[in-house]
Amino acid sequence: MLTPIQRLIISGLFVAGSIVGLANAQNRDNALLYELTGPGITKPSYLYGTFHLVCPTDLNITDATKKAIDSTQQVYLELDMDDPALMQGMMKAMTMTDGKNLKGLLKPDDYTVLDNYLKQKLNMNLAQMSTMKPVALLSLLYMTVLPCQPASYDLTFAQMAAKDKKEVLGLETLDAQLAALNKIPVQEQLKGLVEMARKPEQAKKEFNDLLTAYKAHDLTKMMAMMKTSQFGGGDIAQFEDSLLGERNANWISVIEKAAKEKPTFFAFGAGHLGNAKGVVNLLRKKGYTVKAVE
Repeated sequence: MLTPIQRLIISGLFVAGSIVGLANAQNRDNALLYELTGPGITKPSYLYGTFHLVCPTDLNITDATKKAIDSTQQVYLELDMDDPALMQGMMKAMTMTDGKNLKGLLKPDDYTVLDNYLKQKLNMNLAQMSTMKPVALLSLLYMTVLPCQPASYDLTFAQMAAKDKKEVLGLETLDAQLAALNKIPVQEQLKGLVEMARKPEQAKKEFNDLLTAYKAHDLTKMMAMMKTSQFGGGDIAQFEDSLLGERNANWISVIEKAAKEKPTFFAFGAGHLGNAKGVVNLLRKKGYTVKAVE
C-alpha cells in the first residue's frame, strides 16, 4: 500500500500529464459524473472526471458521486494506486540514466532561478534532484502553487474503496502513462519548469482559475485557458493525441470489460471526458448510453 505522500507524488505526475492535456477538452454535457449503461452491462457503472491536486477545502464529493461509488463493486483509476510496486517503478522511471543531468540541460541563469525556487518552496536544492527527469520535477512544482497540503480526488477514491474493501485497479500501466509524457521533448518540459519558477504568482493564478472552471463543470472554459497557458512548456497541442486521444482509445476496451463484469466506478482526469476523442464520445459511438448525472 502506497503512503499518502507517495500517492500525492503520483497525483502530481497526473497533473503534469493531463492538466496540459486539457488544452482541447470540451464537455457539452457540463458534468463531471456520468452513468454508463448499454449492451452487456447488467448494472450501471459510472465515469467521473477528477482534478488531480486540490486543497482539502476544494475537494467536494457530492451526494450523487457517493451514491455512485456505493452502488459499484470496484474502482478504476488511471493507475493502480494500491500496487506496492508502483512507487518503486515510478522512482526508477523518473531518473535519467543516460548520463544527463539538469545542470547540463539548463542554461546557467535558468538553473539558478529554478534552484532558488526549490529552496524557497520545498527546502530542497536542484543538485539533490540533478538526475530527475523534468516531468517528475514538474509534478512537484505543481504542488507548490497550492497554499495547503494537497489533497487528491484519486487518493480519496482509493481510500473510500479500501474502506469498503473494494478492489482498486488501473486503466493503464505506469509505462504507458510515462511513454505518453515522454513524447514531450525535454527542452519543452524544461521551459515549463523555468516559467513556473520565474512567474510563481501568475502560475498560481492560472491554476486557481483552472480550478474555478473545474468546480463550475466548465471544461470548455478550461480548454480556452490552457490554450493560452504560459506554463505548459511550449506548444502542447501537438502532443494532445499522445496525452489524451491515444490513451482514451486504449482505455475503452478496459472500461467495457470491467463494466460488463461488475458495476464499476471509473475516475480519471477531467480532460479525458470531452471532445470527439474523449471517453464519453468514444463509448457513445460504440453504442453505450453515457448519461450526465447532475
